Amino acid sequence: MAAETTDAATGADGDRRREQRGWYFYDFACSVYSTSVVTVFLGPYLTSVAKAAADADGYVHPLGVPVRAGSLFAYAVSASVLLAVVLMPLAGAWADRTGRRKPLLAAAAYTGAAATTGLFLVSGERYLLGALLLIVANAALAVSMVVYNAYLPEIAAPGERDAVSSRGWAFGYTAGALVLVVDLVLYTGHERFGLSEGEAVRIALASAGLWWGAFTVVPLRRLRDRAAPSPAAGAGGGGLRQLVATLRDMRRHPLTLSFLLAYLFYNDGVQTVISQASVYGSEELGLDQTTLITAVLLVQVLAVAGALLMARLARSHGTKRTLLGSLAVWTAILLAGFALPAGSAPWFYALAAMIGLVLGGSQALSRSLFSHLVPRGKEAEYFAAYELSDRGLSWLGPLFFGLAYQLTGSYRDAIGSLVIFFGIGFALLARVPVQRAVAAAGNPVPDRI
Repeated sequence: MAAETTDAATGADGDRRREQRGWYFYDFACSVYSTSVVTVFLGPYLTSVAKAAADADGYVHPLGVPVRAGSLFAYAVSASVLLAVVLMPLAGAWADRTGRRKPLLAAAAYTGAAATTGLFLVSGERYLLGALLLIVANAALAVSMVVYNAYLPEIAAPGERDAVSSRGWAFGYTAGALVLVVDLVLYTGHERFGLSEGEAVRIALASAGLWWGAFTVVPLRRLRDRAAPSPAAGAGGGGLRQLVATLRDMRRHPLTLSFLLAYLFYNDGVQTVISQASVYGSEELGLDQTTLITAVLLVQVLAVAGALLMARLARSHGTKRTLLGSLAVWTAILLAGFALPAGSAPWFYALAAMIGLVLGGSQALSRSLFSHLVPRGKEAEYFAAYELSDRGLSWLGPLFFGLAYQLTGSYRDAIGSLVIFFGIGFALLARVPVQRAVAAAGNPVPDRI
């Protein structure tokens, strides 16, 4: 009997490890979109397409609204987030109510992959097509991440979630680095391949979509659906009504809500730095595309080590304390970026190295910490609210950045204004008693958190 029990435990452990490895591969699949498309190529490229279509004053007029061409990308990111606000609560409630997460993950992932591949068609003055495909791809990614993150409490024990979450981010940054090396070869050698610069960029954009779709097969094969703990989970209704219902339920867990509010602010800063860094580097600092690609490649390489290093720091010093330290570093990064001299590639690389060391770790530890604060049976619904803070409500940062540029005409002022997000997030996170928050959610409290 003891041997049978041991064999069953070993089998269950092997199944969990298999699911974890499959789970890592969705980060491996979709992170290429975040890196190659959002962070590196699409911002400067869509801005150049918008400028080609702009009037003599530098404005384009989507739906008759005057928009400075340099602000179009930031506004499109904000619009994608507003769409995600409607879709994510519905996705989370449906996933919890039915327990069928894999079909939803597949639908969202392949919608995003198809829209990304379609960016190959953006050329000439087709800025509206580019903005529309960006909105669809970003919203689809946000929905897929609701389902993806909701698997974390199911496939990882409380004591291993920091490590599992960090490995997922490390897989993502590894994929980003591999594809960026290929993109760099293609972009810098486009003439040798008989391509124009724009064609090389369009191939890089489309290949990110193909990569996303191809590697999504792995998690779809290895992850498994589980029976919904509560048939009543998820009230349904419209997206905004479902969001209100979820937030009303969260009022029974005010400490979870307090963490989410802190995360909303500091993650807005992180996401805006990620999405607008290439525009800042090209438009304000005057750096060429090759420099921007190699800088982001440096971020990807160091982010792998940074995510794993911060997981070890969390084991020694606690997840919350490690997160607070990373936010202090983010603030220093923004202040250094504001003072960065134009045309100075070495200093830009130094800044990229600092970003790489804290980027993956701050994101991975935030995800694992929140997983401890989610009541059982509400994983996807609560992670929908988390994604609203991660990708959904991160419209505020790009909007703030875009408005700052629109009002001042300076990307330097726009990047400097983001310090406020990290300051508020740090202050709010410092006030959250995380051990009491975990216990209040009905979950076991790890020895160090």
